[in-house]
Order: sequence, then structure tokens, then C-alpha cells
Amino acid sequence: MSSLKVVDLYNKSDIDFIDEFVFSKEYPWELLGLIKDYANALVARGMGGFTLLKEGVLIGQNVKIAETATIIGPCVLGNNVEVRPGAYIRGSVIVGDESVVGNSSELKNCVLMRHTQVPHYNYVGDSILGNYAHMGAGSILSNLRSDGKGVVIHNEGTDVVTGIRKIGAFLADHADIGCGSVLNPGTVICQNTQVYPLTMCRGVYRANAIVKGTREVVDKK
Repeated sequence: MSSLKVVDLYNKSDIDFIDEFVFSKEYPWELLGLIKDYANALVARGMGGFTLLKEGVLIGQNVKIAETATIIGPCVLGNNVEVRPGAYIRGSVIVGDESVVGNSSELKNCVLMRHTQVPHYNYVGDSILGNYAHMGAGSILSNLRSDGKGVVIHNEGTDVVTGIRKIGAFLADHADIGCGSVLNPGTVICQNTQVYPLTMCRGVYRANAIVKGTREVVDKK
């Protein structure tokens, strides 16, 4: 059974405001209800080298934002972040250094750590994405069950009843999601695991593996 603790999914990003938040709880789903307040606090207190772009939006140095992108606060963008044309950041979003929010990608209530990429037509809601995590074009993190009930995380026969209505996915460091894949609510992709394109994922997928299908997983060689 894979560990779902924050310290086993993510390594320190060496970004103070990211690490301060992500490692403040034992499990990643415990962070989701706190993102908005933390982002608001960062905006209110300000940070050295950061600039208030507009009300509720704080950005670091060398941030590139396309004219057609929409950013709603509270939102904090780290240094050297790129926000591409048509991106829609809906609020309660924290993005770490060197990350990419791609064309027509939509983000809400989520944290992207360092060097995280959601570069093409992605949806990321109620999720935590680790360092160097990558989502292929058109991959989606579904965050609401069809029956609207609380999300349950299925971990090799052990169910974690979160009691939370909206949870997307938790992508650990170096998780790589193939193009067109859909991750059901409460999916966890552990460190260094790769998901093949057009895969539907549900549950917890162990570290250092290749996910070839929903239930077809092999270890990396």
C-alpha cells in the first residue's frame, strides 16, 4: 500500500512560501480547504521581490502573462512563471517558480510546486501538483463525483473517506500524465510514475511505475 503522506509524495521545493504551506499538514487533502486563506495572506503581507499585479494577484520576477489570459485572485505566481494565451486562473491558486500554465488551461483552488507544467488544454481543480509534475495536452483532473458525495481515495483495498466533496488529484514529484487522460476524483499518482495517453485513472498508483491502463501497472526498469 502506497503512503499518502505529504512527505512521501513531495520533496521540498526550496521556495519558502510553497514549502511553508504544503508541509504544514500530514495529508494533501487537508490542504485544499486552506489554499484560499493562505493565498490571501500572502497577497496581504507581500513578499520581497514580488509585485501586486492587481487586487488579489501577487507575482514574482520575470513572470510572463499573455494578454488574453484571465487571472482572478487570490493568486500568487512565483518567479519565472509563464501564463500562456487563453489561460483561466479562477482564484485560490498558488504557482511555484518556473512553472507553466498553458494555453486554454483552467486552474482553481490548487497548488503547483516548482517546475510544474500544465501546458495545453488542462483542467486542474482542488489539486496539489508536485515538483516537475507534467500534464500532457488535454489531460483532466476531475474533481467532483457524479453523485456529488464526498470523495473516497482507494488505496489498494483500503478506502480513505475524506468527507470532502471536491477533490481533484494529487500528482507527486515527477508524475507524468499522458495526453487525453482523465484522473477521477481522489486519484494519487506517486513519485516518478508515468501514465500512458488516453488512460482513465482511479485510486492510488505506486511510485516508479508505468500506468498502461486503469488496472495495468508495471514497474519502471
